[in-house]
Amino acid sequence: MLVVPLIERKRDGGALTPEEWSALVAAYTADRIPDYQMSALLMAVLLRGLERQELAALTDAMLASGQRLSFDSWATPRVDKHSTGGVGDKVSLVLAPLVASCGVAVPMMSGRGLGHTGGTLDKLEAIPGFRTALSLAETKAQVTRLGCAMIGQTPEIAPADRRLYALRDVTGTVEAIPLIAASIMSKKLAEGLNALVLDVKRGSGAFLPKLEQSLELAKTMIALGEDRGCPTVALLTAMDRPLGRACGNALETEEAILALRGEGPEDLMEVTYALGVEMLLAAGVEKTSKKARQRLENAIGSGLAAEKFEQVIEAQGGNPKVVEDASVLPQAQEVEVYNAPRTGVVRRVEPRIIGRAVVAIGGGRLKVEDPVDPTVGFVITAKPGGKVLAGEPIASVFAKDPTGMTLAFEALAQAIVIGDKLDEKPLPLVSHRVTKAGVEDLATRPSSARTSRSPR
Repeated sequence: MLVVPLIERKRDGGALTPEEWSALVAAYTADRIPDYQMSALLMAVLLRGLERQELAALTDAMLASGQRLSFDSWATPRVDKHSTGGVGDKVSLVLAPLVASCGVAVPMMSGRGLGHTGGTLDKLEAIPGFRTALSLAETKAQVTRLGCAMIGQTPEIAPADRRLYALRDVTGTVEAIPLIAASIMSKKLAEGLNALVLDVKRGSGAFLPKLEQSLELAKTMIALGEDRGCPTVALLTAMDRPLGRACGNALETEEAILALRGEGPEDLMEVTYALGVEMLLAAGVEKTSKKARQRLENAIGSGLAAEKFEQVIEAQGGNPKVVEDASVLPQAQEVEVYNAPRTGVVRRVEPRIIGRAVVAIGGGRLKVEDPVDPTVGFVITAKPGGKVLAGEPIASVFAKDPTGMTLAFEALAQAIVIGDKLDEKPLPLVSHRVTKAGVEDLATRPSSARTSRSPR
């Protein structure tokens, strides 16, 4: 096909027809269009955007490039959650087994960490033996048996997305909102869902930091889901500081297990419960937010949620003893405490600096093929607005060697800013709820009293 006229039309602000998008995606997936031409088209999309009809056609073409997970006439409601990514965001590890223990099937497909944000698959694979590469047939069998599977994108699902994402990653086109939306939704719509809940991050550590960008992305994905028969709702959540205390794969997995046992940090639990409420409401197993929240809290308190995670771990080849014994997880070679350099108020904890530091000491990747050390990272107890004394422990550092420890301490000195007063009020943990009907501003909700402790 002649691609240059299509590139020129999009470059000049014109629109491509659905048939043209379908042909483009099919040809590129089949290696009939070179990377340099598709790169030019992606850049034109970044600069010019996509009309709604174009975005729909692109998403449909990416979805059609692979297979779909089908549950036929199985009556159990199926709901998944997707996060746009952040630092310390281990919500999926808590949420999937928690919601599954409440009678909702969760075929959760997740990704790996890239850049400063962590990835759910890397955290799961910190559990010895845990296998995330399940086929569609294996996934379907496990979901129907246990109500939950936690997997990576299979080769059968949206192969066009894998190729396009790899290209976007090296051509400066990752941040195009239409391309982000099409990438996410082409995978989620292939899961055979009855509904989808989105966790769209905002703030300095988010992929799209500004509120306007987060709202635009949420609205775009909701429209794609709703137009394809998948009811979709989004919550905007804070990423102007790390979520929870642990940052780093094994450390975050341990913190997620603590959360499933009722000992998770308050901020992690609030975000998890907010998303879980939306999933139970979307599935129709509860009719009110209050009852949904109670059901989730009961699943934690009774041990059902932790038991469900044990079942998933065992089914996917991991060591289920990790739920009771954190020493099953790989351990860092070097552990040191970071003390507050002065007395004062924690003005901010910069998540992007923390996330990049995890990568720098071996806990993340700059390229998809980079190896990851699951043992390294941080447990940060300092929170914006908290008062600290000089010499008081405010973080623990887990590294593989003295060089990594030095890098980590330098990063903490930059990331944890202590002064005489708070710079500005932190963002609400859950600030907005977005549906096809519009955007709702949410007041901060009172937290239930609970006990929590840090990993390690």
